[in-house]
Amino acid sequence: MNPHANMIIISSLILGPVITIMSNHWIMAWMGLEINMLAIIPLIAKQHHPRAIEASIKYFLTQAAASSLLLFAIINNTWNSGQFDITQLTNTMSSTMMTAALAMKLGLAPFHYWFPETLQGTTTMMTLILTTWQKLAPLALLMMVNQSLNTPLLMSLSLLSMLVGGWGGLNQTQLRKIMAFSSIAHLGWMVMILTLSVKLTLLTFYTYIAMTTTMLLMMKLLEINKMSTVMTSWTKLPTLNTMMMLNLMSLAGLPPLTGFMPKWLIMQELTKNHMVTMATLAAIISLLSLFFYLRITYYSTITLPPNTTNYPQHWRHKNNQKPYLPLMIVTSSLLTPIMPTLMTIT
Repeated sequence: MNPHANMIIISSLILGPVITIMSNHWIMAWMGLEINMLAIIPLIAKQHHPRAIEASIKYFLTQAAASSLLLFAIINNTWNSGQFDITQLTNTMSSTMMTAALAMKLGLAPFHYWFPETLQGTTTMMTLILTTWQKLAPLALLMMVNQSLNTPLLMSLSLLSMLVGGWGGLNQTQLRKIMAFSSIAHLGWMVMILTLSVKLTLLTFYTYIAMTTTMLLMMKLLEINKMSTVMTSWTKLPTLNTMMMLNLMSLAGLPPLTGFMPKWLIMQELTKNHMVTMATLAAIISLLSLFFYLRITYYSTITLPPNTTNYPQHWRHKNNQKPYLPLMIVTSSLLTPIMPTLMTIT
């Protein structure tokens, strides 16, 4: 790709969510989402591979449909309220349509079908961008209008996302698809607490970004993308392989690792608001996700690789030192003791 075009695309990718987050006008927020969408499509299709082209087309069609629905909701709300202010979301029909449009952009169930297939057709670094940075702008819009959203609708979407995220990842062998279903399940936790506590939604989002970024960078460094290659990852960097096990357990939400902290606080907040049934259902459904995290851990650290393999193994492995990884591993695994401090910051 031309360096100047690459610079423009990367700048637009960064600028889009920033415009959306900083705006208080619906049209400016919508423009930020569109800039972000148009910037990511060339990066997805950069490989010139049929799977990458297919992934970019799927992403474009889904995001274009969500943007059209969002624009219709904005026009409908402006028709009733007479202003474009983001905080003045007073129309019930507009609120429902906006929730559906942003859920489609985020990849929440039942609008999740595009997400695993798109991630499977891209590289690991593009998966990292799609699962972290691309979630920022739609989630920020949901936070801005959280007082106007329908709480039962969000609770239904969150439980369905947790169920789909856990159930869909059970029979997967491709790690990028597993990370996609993991993202869907974590988004369910964020949306569940959105109308009750924006601080908890932000904390969950921050910890999710830390854990997912660390996991995908480890996958990139170990050059693993499916279960069969996970079984030989211990021969490349044994210490990093052990740290990957800790990160997977943190993604699953096992105490006392970082991933346990937001789930614990969310269930505590739900209980305080007399939603014990929702908290119980969320805890039970999260066991589905725990299963496939444990399966990857078992394959990577406990199971020995088979004697005959159908994939190449490297005789000499490049010992690429990544100075940022130790800090990220600590962040994604050992933040629970400083939970009170984090709660005061967010």
